[in-house]
Amino acid sequence: MQNIQNKVVVITGASSGLGEATARLLASEGAKVVLGARRVEKLDAIVKEIVDAGGTAVAVKTDVKKHEDVKKLVDTAVESYGRVDVLLNNAGLMPLAPFERLKIDEWNETIDVNIKGVLNGIAAALPYMQAQKSGHIINVSSVYGHIVAQGAGVYCGTKWAVRAISEGLRQEVKPYNLRTTIISPGAVNTELLEHISQKDIQETVKKIVGEFGLSPDAFARMVAFAISQPDEVDISEILFRPTAQPE
Repeated sequence: MQNIQNKVVVITGASSGLGEATARLLASEGAKVVLGARRVEKLDAIVKEIVDAGGTAVAVKTDVKKHEDVKKLVDTAVESYGRVDVLLNNAGLMPLAPFERLKIDEWNETIDVNIKGVLNGIAAALPYMQAQKSGHIINVSSVYGHIVAQGAGVYCGTKWAVRAISEGLRQEVKPYNLRTTIISPGAVNTELLEHISQKDIQETVKKIVGEFGLSPDAFARMVAFAISQPDEVDISEILFRPTAQPE
């Protein structure tokens, strides 16, 4: 974990679940964490707990659908700590429904958060990292970015897109000494399941995830592993699941 200490890490979707767990772990290892999410009250509470425990953290209200919000988040990191070493594009939605239910508003929201939110993060952090000639962009895909399941076509499409965007970015940033990582989790117990508006589907998924879903801490450890590697090591992708997960 020595390569984590004093790194400035920006995390979107940091008010709960994967983002919160990662913020707490990295702060405990000496990183300076800059947390973004829409629920500023929850962010402020997390920041207070990190600071009270001796860590370094700041929060910025952020809607990843808005480029100006994400830019302000990254700008705050640079203004507060002089640089940005890691961006974790973690914010995401997972509304699931068969296409025939025509949840068009949900399709648009999922695309705006899961794809455009990642692009907004890249646009905000990349100029700073290019100037520094160092940095690490971590994008969150999913097991559903590797397979396609019935009733999850739109969500799968967004997570496949994250992998394609990330690989394209990886190829382009080599002249600037930047690292990129895709992290694809399997079943994890988080608030993501609350985004499923179709109650029949939500009940089924909650039952399945409740049987063997991992704690968000498992994801946080994957992020820490990728960041903690020596600078010449670029962990391109991590795909992990609960041991009991068949798909």
